[in-house]
Amino acid sequence: MKRVVLVTGATSGFGEEIAKYFAKNGDLVIAAGRRKERLEALKKGSFGENIFPLKLDVTKKDEVFKAIESLPKEYKNIDILVNNAGLALGLEKSPEASLEDWEVMVDTNIKGVLYVTKAVLNVMKERKRGYIFNIGSIAGNWPYEGGNVYGATKAFVRQFSLNLRTDLKGTNIRVTNIEPGFAKTEFSLVRFKGEREKADDIYKGMVYLQANDIAQIILNCASLPEHVNINTLEVMPTSQSWAGFFIERD
Repeated sequence: MKRVVLVTGATSGFGEEIAKYFAKNGDLVIAAGRRKERLEALKKGSFGENIFPLKLDVTKKDEVFKAIESLPKEYKNIDILVNNAGLALGLEKSPEASLEDWEVMVDTNIKGVLYVTKAVLNVMKERKRGYIFNIGSIAGNWPYEGGNVYGATKAFVRQFSLNLRTDLKGTNIRVTNIEPGFAKTEFSLVRFKGEREKADDIYKGMVYLQANDIAQIILNCASLPEHVNINTLEVMPTSQSWAGFFIERD
């Protein structure tokens, strides 16, 4: 049976690959994102007949609810939501960080997830079925210098996912928070505002996760029997592990 899958942030990285994987699987995919030309390219690509491009800025509340309400009939009954749209900006320590960057991260990573989830929840609840994937980060579990507000937004996403699970008991709606580590997409390029050399330096000398790894994990989770729920799934490349504690000594 074809499922209807809504993927936010589908114009690049994880979102683009997730949309492609579900479309290739034969599902009907609502590929949502801000960059219209990239959505059109996705529609023209392989399995594009299964893709419905939706220009959407998740930070705009009214736009989100109007877009979900206005979906064509065959795309209205959303079975799977992938809250992928998100970003990090800057790597400065808190005193030097930009307040405007902090606000953009809160608006996108927190409010965007809230708006889209709320817009879709009633559809799933009425049908007594559904699966919500939120893209968190290991930054929501483990602090690092310069991670400040980005890590805090992803900690919110993790706790929101767990609380959703609690609130949705008895509805047959599943919720999974996917928590990736180092993955090479446009993430660092966005974080460093287009400074490609600075972005590429982050990944030098390591084997990192790729977008298709996360897409495959989500497709695998979505293929599990309905009585199985993966609550949280933290995934790192084998080359990444935890650092020791910092101790300030006299």
